[in-house]
Amino acid sequence: MLSGLGRAARSGWPRSGRQPPVLLCGRAARGRRGGSPLPSAPQVRLWKHTGAWREPVGAPYRALVPSDEVTIDYRHGLPMITLTLPTRSERCQFTIKPMVTTVEAFLQDVQREDKGVERAEVFATDGCKVCGATSMEVLLRNDFTLVINNIAYCVSPPVKDKLSSEHATEMEDIKSLVHQLYVALHLEDHQVRKERELLRKLDHLKEELLPLEQMKARIAINANAKTTRLLWIGLALMSTQGGALAWLTWWVYSWDIMEPVTYFITYGSAMAFYAYFILTKQDYIYSDARDRQFLHYFYRKCKKQHFNVERYNQLKENIAEENNTLGCG
Repeated sequence: MLSGLGRAARSGWPRSGRQPPVLLCGRAARGRRGGSPLPSAPQVRLWKHTGAWREPVGAPYRALVPSDEVTIDYRHGLPMITLTLPTRSERCQFTIKPMVTTVEAFLQDVQREDKGVERAEVFATDGCKVCGATSMEVLLRNDFTLVINNIAYCVSPPVKDKLSSEHATEMEDIKSLVHQLYVALHLEDHQVRKERELLRKLDHLKEELLPLEQMKARIAINANAKTTRLLWIGLALMSTQGGALAWLTWWVYSWDIMEPVTYFITYGSAMAFYAYFILTKQDYIYSDARDRQFLHYFYRKCKKQHFNVERYNQLKENIAEENNTLGCG
């Protein structure tokens, strides 16, 4: 009878020579033995083909839990996915926690169990790839396709009894209560661990900043001394200029001769201040001019002593952020 079915199936194939995927149905094809009925077992809809992934050809078949396919059973309320590892050809069970486990975590467990698994992906029935962050609870609600090393397993999870609205609301309340209890019991420990971690990081940053602070202090003292010296030199030059003009006005020449000279000196000073504004885009204010000259000496000294200003500023910002985090905590 089976040979006759084989000839009938071969006669129905197209002449192109392309054969449909082969289905291994295990005990389902052997039927009854000795008149004993087939054992009852959970049934899943699936088919398998090798080669590059493409849409399945033909209609799916119904099989009785074949030994080389993917099966899903529920034990103690948790789904167990059983599949054949490609390298060792062994059946392996993976217990899934639907609300915690993600698709990516499940695929990583498969690859960790069998190092020969180079490709492990999950696709929806329409061919779209399922995101790794999707929870297994969402995945097990509908049919999906598991691809392992270019072998596609199309799986239909068993249908679970839908919870009533009252039961679902009660479950959500229980979940919320458990979460609140967990937070209440572990929040203090978490805060202590976080504070210790921040303190260790803060100490490390301060140790790295200490030599830079010492070098910066020495450079700042040197730059401040040069700036102060320059200010005193300016005062001395202005005093010398005033004394020279007074000497020329009252002892050498008269005011009629020195008046144009003082006018052009004043006009030249105004031109110098205007040139300062053009170059710096700032008004000539003594405090700002002093700070600008201090920074000029400071950065020139930093370049000579190879002081990393960017690293120093970054460390200061990191320390400020850590202190702010500790203060908020």
